[in-house]
Amino acid sequence: MSLSRILPTCLLAGALGPRVWALTLAEQGRTGYTIVIPSEAIEPERTAAGELKEYLQKVTGAQFRIRTESEVPNGARQILVGPSRRLKKLTQKTDWTSLGHDGIVIKTVGKKLLLAGGRPRGTLYAVYTFLEEVVGCRWWTSTEDYIPKKPTLTIPALDKTHVPPLRYREAFYRDAFRSPFAVRMKTNGHFEQIPPEYGGHYNILGWCHTFYQLLPPDKYFSQHPDWYSEINGNRVPEGAQLCLTNEEMRKELTRQALEWIRKSPDAGMISIAQNDCGGRCQCAKCAAVEKEEGAPSGPLIHFVNAVATDIEKEYPDFLVETLAYQYTRQAPLRVKPRANVVVRLCTIECSFAQPLSSDQNAKFRDDIKAWSAVAPNLYIWDYVTDFANYLQPHPNLRVLAPNLRFFVEHHAIGVFEQGDAGCAAGDFVRLRAWLLAHLLWDPSLDEKALLKEFLEGYYGPAAPFMSAYLDLVNDAAERATAYVSCFTLDTSYLRVEDLQQARALFDQAAATVKDDPVLSQRVRRERLPLDHLWLTRYFSLKRLARSKGLPFPGPQNPVEACEEFLRVAKEFNVGNYNEGQSFESYEPTLRSRFRPAGPPPEQCQGLPEDDWVDLQDNQFTLYGALSQIVDDLQASDGKAARMPGNHIEWATQYPIDSDLEGKWHCYVVVRCEAKAQHGNAFTCGIWDANQRLGVMQRTEAIETAGDGKYHTVDLGVRDLKSGMYFWLAPPGDAASVTAVYTDRIFLIREKG
Repeated sequence: MSLSRILPTCLLAGALGPRVWALTLAEQGRTGYTIVIPSEAIEPERTAAGELKEYLQKVTGAQFRIRTESEVPNGARQILVGPSRRLKKLTQKTDWTSLGHDGIVIKTVGKKLLLAGGRPRGTLYAVYTFLEEVVGCRWWTSTEDYIPKKPTLTIPALDKTHVPPLRYREAFYRDAFRSPFAVRMKTNGHFEQIPPEYGGHYNILGWCHTFYQLLPPDKYFSQHPDWYSEINGNRVPEGAQLCLTNEEMRKELTRQALEWIRKSPDAGMISIAQNDCGGRCQCAKCAAVEKEEGAPSGPLIHFVNAVATDIEKEYPDFLVETLAYQYTRQAPLRVKPRANVVVRLCTIECSFAQPLSSDQNAKFRDDIKAWSAVAPNLYIWDYVTDFANYLQPHPNLRVLAPNLRFFVEHHAIGVFEQGDAGCAAGDFVRLRAWLLAHLLWDPSLDEKALLKEFLEGYYGPAAPFMSAYLDLVNDAAERATAYVSCFTLDTSYLRVEDLQQARALFDQAAATVKDDPVLSQRVRRERLPLDHLWLTRYFSLKRLARSKGLPFPGPQNPVEACEEFLRVAKEFNVGNYNEGQSFESYEPTLRSRFRPAGPPPEQCQGLPEDDWVDLQDNQFTLYGALSQIVDDLQASDGKAARMPGNHIEWATQYPIDSDLEGKWHCYVVVRCEAKAQHGNAFTCGIWDANQRLGVMQRTEAIETAGDGKYHTVDLGVRDLKSGMYFWLAPPGDAASVTAVYTDRIFLIREKG
């Protein structure tokens, strides 16, 4: 196993040129080898030598000394660590400038082993690659590893040079940030906690969404409203951007950006990027540039190019980053980013159950092709988790490697893989961090072999069942051609039969490791998303099982199952349940799912149980502070989902599971607390996520629904399918509407 990833790229003994013998670095716990570093070794190279000494001792028991090249005769047995003069003489054909900061050289010459690379990090990476791929060390997480015991350590002849195609590599997971684990995984991004002695990392000043960081409206808007977006004829600071054709604004932003750089000149990159919202400027000048360039990215690139020109005068090697994100994702027709501009292209709208090169993601595929043709520095912000719910399966494992290769094929120089850094026990987060780190370093690696390696190394005899579970989830998504965004709560692609099989696989996995407390804990932690799924889909899965004549395979007592899930989740210090919401704040919501329902709606009284469905507020999908369950004496069960009137987000939803497929007469029960006499009270509708289109939408007026009492809104007879969802939104006018309350959604089966 330890040689599986390096030998195919090595020149083995006799393959080319004179015969080279394998080296025995230690024999029966003793060694004649010395670790030799350059006389002028930089700090990360000294760290690399120390790491090599420590791990070779752990593996062999032998004591390896560290000396400079001036202290060791040339003919001695030695491991040369770092680009010393002696090592460079032995690698005269190596183009050291081509290695960049991170490229590596691993080579045996006579009795010598050579481990070196570009500065500052390359030598560290060479040492860790050697220890992992040749010696057999494994670092699964920041605290869990496997170090083999080999008192006699013989290595084959080696000759490997590797320059990672991605200069910037980041797997955004909580455990993956820590040093030295991040260095051993060869990631080097903004959030990695890598000190200088381990080679440091890239630092993007401001990180992203910096328009208002640089020019905060509370400081500038009152005196300079023309610096901010004109929307519908008015200059506004909220939910808006900057006026990118305003020259006075650009000069002040550039001045502020240079102040940032002067304080951190070693950072190497600064973000000049749009806010995390819409609201681009509609003034005549901005609109004219946008029309000429054929896309809203046109004014942005013109603006960033101008800022980058001024920054280059003082800091010629500094890079200026901007986003191609949401409304700026499409490349402009004419203007091209300057040589010192980095375009960070974001995948946020895509489906992640299919490769980004697929027809389902055709719009992104077109955008990356267009940007790669004009952007000298293309960087990808990719989304590899489900921000709406970290604690549910996310069927994207099979697209991770193809997507990374797709990025490299389109000349990306860096990738930020945004995983669930807020959650310590999400969907196989340790596996994902490890797998992505290895693929970021070398996208050509066999992802199936990597997956097998981690599963077997980390879960031991439970690995076959864990592998079968992951296949089951991804097979189900592929079978259903599910559209899986990075903000989805729909897992209807997993049928009740799938979940029954998944439960059996985890039972088998647990049984195989029941006598090993470490492996048992690992398996139990990975089961949390499945346990959570049984709770969040409890009612729909019961209906599905009943409709298919199956015994319900889920928890027989959901209240007890809920408490057990909460206990175990807290034991594993889950952290966040979704983006921005702590697990502690989620506990009451999950518990409330199993409280008694209210009396049937009038339209459903006397109907057979199978002919109508009551979807109470405790089954809704709610989005943080935008929608919360509150006490409401007017509601059928004394509770309702409350949305303040100050936003327009679809913050109260109910996803359609396969148990509700078919024709139903659909109703929502809503009340609006209005301050005004006229205007919009709320909007509701049905959205088809798979087709990316609205099935229906209806807006209720304050005149008819703003009296503070519950009204039953008839949405008509609809042909419901998995992947659709009901949604409700307030009007976005706090002056007119205080709040909107949703008591229930109910459905009556359409006969005939």
